Amino acid sequence: MASIQVRPAEASDHADVAALHRREWGGPYVVVHDTRYDLRELPTLVAVDGAGGFAGALVHRFADGGLEVVSLAATVPGNGAGSALLTAAEAVGTAAGADRLWLVTTNDNLRALRFYQRRGLRIVAVAPGAVDRARAVKPSIPYLGEDDIPLHDELRLERRLTAPGAPA
Repeated sequence: MASIQVRPAEASDHADVAALHRREWGGPYVVVHDTRYDLRELPTLVAVDGAGGFAGALVHRFADGGLEVVSLAATVPGNGAGSALLTAAEAVGTAAGADRLWLVTTNDNLRALRFYQRRGLRIVAVAPGAVDRARAVKPSIPYLGEDDIPLHDELRLERRLTAPGAPA
């Protein structure tokens, strides 16, 4: 696994980030918790490998006392970019005084559930039918997700953040 570094996105990253969002979400728009987001308008962290190549991106926003991960994707699964991006987002959140890191994924996304739970996030809420509602805003959302699992619900995961030096 190559050494991964994370930094805020720069203008020179826009084409790579846009291509990643096209691949993952069909473009720059995502619909989550009944809200449509333009990923181009939110703060973005990028991961680069040891050779300086683009390895992934994390888009976030501050909401409800926490840092919400709106989008996280690596160019190649298992290259360490996702973990590095999530760690960097936690640092951003802690530095800003956020009390938690949170995100939403879908009921079919077993790889993401495994990834996030292994990093200490817990399922704290389920929104039945949220993906069905999102299709009214973004009709390109498929009816079948990963492993042909019917795609209907959102799951919210979170992990409490602690200030440096504070007891966990």
